[in-house]
Amino acid sequence: MIILNFTHPLTAAQQEQLAHLTGRAIAEIRDAPCQFDNAQPFAAQVAAHVDAVGLTSRQWQTAPMLINPPAFAPAVAILIAELHGRMGYFPALIRIRPIAGSAPPQFEIAEIINLQAVRDYARTRR
Repeated sequence: MIILNFTHPLTAAQQEQLAHLTGRAIAEIRDAPCQFDNAQPFAAQVAAHVDAVGLTSRQWQTAPMLINPPAFAPAVAILIAELHGRMGYFPALIRIRPIAGSAPPQFEIAEIINLQAVRDYARTRR
């Protein structure tokens, strides 16, 4: 599986957690950490970050992947729209949380959120 990482680098422990949670080996991690210029439109900036991961059209549509999104809500909303357009479905996201009581602060994988499954289930409640 490919991990598209739009935020802080994933630790070895986090990578192990992801492999365990998904039951898949991590083939590669493509980093495109996001910094945003508030004076410029976000859609173009997000598209540039997504372009930076360097996947082909075929990979977008067929490769198993997880997304580690940036922590900035407007950017995440645009990122999801951009990825849906390229992939043809909503991606699965990694949710990271702080480990309670850790000093210095440490973070762990909280869950994998399958956005397509969330969308499909939401349609049953229309």
